[in-house]
Amino acid sequence: MQAHPVQLTELPAPNDKLGQQIAQTILTHLDQSSLLSEIACVVGEAFQVEGCLIVVRESRLVKDTSDRELQHSCGSKPHQTFQIFYGHPSQLIGLVSSEAMLKDKTKAIVTLLEESKIFVIDDLGVLGSNVALKHFWQTIEAQAVLAIKTEFQGFVNGGIVLMRHTPYCWTDSEKELLKTVSDQVAVAISQVVDKKAIGTLQQQVGAFTEHRSLIERLTMAIHNAFDLNQILQLAIDGIAETFRVNQGLVLLLKYIDPLFATRMACGDGKLPGSQTKRLPKAKVTVASVSPVIEVNYQGESLLNKSFWVSDCALCSMAFTEGPKPLVIANKGELLNSYSEVDVASIFNPELFPALLLVPLVGMATGSSGGGTVLGFLALQHDCPRFWTSEELELVELIAAQLSTAIIQTQTMQHVQALVEERTAQLQRSLEVQAKLYEKTRQQIDQLRRLNQLKDEFLATMSHELRTPLTSMRMAIQMLRQPGLPEDRRGKYLDILEQQCLQETSLINDLLTLQKLESNSEKLQVQKVELTDLVAELTESFERGWASKNLKLSVNLPKRSVKLETDRDSLYRILEELLTNAGKYSDVGTKVILRVKPCVCDGNAIVVLSLSNTGRGISSSELPYIFDKFRRGQGVTQQAIAGTGLGLALVKSLIQHLNGSINVSSEPCAEGKAWETCFTLTLPQVFDCSKP
Repeated sequence: MQAHPVQLTELPAPNDKLGQQIAQTILTHLDQSSLLSEIACVVGEAFQVEGCLIVVRESRLVKDTSDRELQHSCGSKPHQTFQIFYGHPSQLIGLVSSEAMLKDKTKAIVTLLEESKIFVIDDLGVLGSNVALKHFWQTIEAQAVLAIKTEFQGFVNGGIVLMRHTPYCWTDSEKELLKTVSDQVAVAISQVVDKKAIGTLQQQVGAFTEHRSLIERLTMAIHNAFDLNQILQLAIDGIAETFRVNQGLVLLLKYIDPLFATRMACGDGKLPGSQTKRLPKAKVTVASVSPVIEVNYQGESLLNKSFWVSDCALCSMAFTEGPKPLVIANKGELLNSYSEVDVASIFNPELFPALLLVPLVGMATGSSGGGTVLGFLALQHDCPRFWTSEELELVELIAAQLSTAIIQTQTMQHVQALVEERTAQLQRSLEVQAKLYEKTRQQIDQLRRLNQLKDEFLATMSHELRTPLTSMRMAIQMLRQPGLPEDRRGKYLDILEQQCLQETSLINDLLTLQKLESNSEKLQVQKVELTDLVAELTESFERGWASKNLKLSVNLPKRSVKLETDRDSLYRILEELLTNAGKYSDVGTKVILRVKPCVCDGNAIVVLSLSNTGRGISSSELPYIFDKFRRGQGVTQQAIAGTGLGLALVKSLIQHLNGSINVSSEPCAEGKAWETCFTLTLPQVFDCSKP
């Protein structure tokens, strides 16, 4: 028989120093979750051992499924769980909590707690028949073990385990000291366990309140006839948040054969001679997603994604087994056993191994039960998990509410379709009446606009015609005065002649516009040398602009430019534009006339642009610049002569020559002046066939 190992270290006689340290730790340690780990460190250092564990036995007074990785049920005592808190040394944490040691750890803890008071192993090498206990301590490299169970109020609530890596004879003083501190450790364990039990109970109360609130919100939404998509999103968001799952989906079914859904509602959706439902030809569509992340791990859109029921083994199972939910803790293991089956991409077993698939079943109308499967409620999690009976009850209740909402929506849609069908003829009659009314209203509006235009035209014409006549009448009255000096007589004759010419010009412009608008003006098409025409205009305007110190710059191509067009009309167009430029140019500036022949869409054209610097045209006035009698703001106050017909005449003449005109006005880079440019586009050969 092997001799006991020699004791190398002798602890001093038991004292209350360690007890004071533990009491101080209990009183001052604020973090209850690490209190037992801290006490384990204190005890381990006091006994100068290589390892110290504090074991906790909890009563399952409340259900707690959130700590399944840390808690392990004992086979002989199903209402107890054990936890180990680590404090000395820290490297024992990963080893003792590894999955490979769970079974041996449970057996070792049971052996410890079944001892009458204290458990002693001086040398694991001479340990007898308890193979499981020996294997556990050897795995964590313990050769000598001293342990004691802790009692609080007559109940064993845990234990203390001291370990050494070499054989060691535990002394009576060490055993007594361990007994002394066991009561204080029992108090600490009781505090931690009670606080955790209270916290768990509070969590359950909070979860119950959360469940009730979700059901109440859904009930109110259905009662208030919210939009179905809002109800589905509210339900899936609420249940995903309540269950703390990574993804929730609402899937709706659309039957290709409507009679199949009717037979299911009557309880006749089974195969002949079988109790199993046969799969319909129906499509599954993702109607709602929670959280609102509309793409899956492959970047595909989840919302509105569709697939056939028969193409997904999970939906097929849920359909045939309905109304029972399909509960899968780890669908990866399930699908590995059936590698030949197909699963829709939304049920990715690698990304979401846990699945809860609940059929949404409508109310059955037949005596044999059944009911139409309207869709599915799917909950997925990124790690395997168990689904409790409370969770299943809640999700089935929510599924029933969603089924009610879907049926209610479908019924309302059917009723609405009937109402629309019954009122279709009345609506068509009202539409015909509305069209007649609209046509009449448009005609009245058109007559009103024409009447308004007529009034405006007459008012403008009255003003423009009366003004020269008034001046002429005044000049005639002055000429009638006896003894009028010759210089005064000549002045009044000049006024009379000027106003007569203005009246004649206005009447001629009006007559020309009327002819152009009625297409009764005949054009005299001839070959025109554009260089000669521009030179003729340049000479006359340079003389007239001398008093204003204006310069006319002409930019002509080197080769002569000839057009087949009406010379008089072209001359009048350029004359009006040059006159307009002279009126609104600043003193001492330059008016630039450019001529450029080019080809557009295979047709030879000539582009003429005339730009000046001075008073610009605001963006609000540009669309109306070619209207008759339309003049810019402030022109009258500045006493700028004109009738407002020049640009209107220019546009009509250009259109008559099958050309076009555009205008732009932008502020210059420096100063307050604006650059205004009129651009004319004329065909080089006039086409008489065009209107």
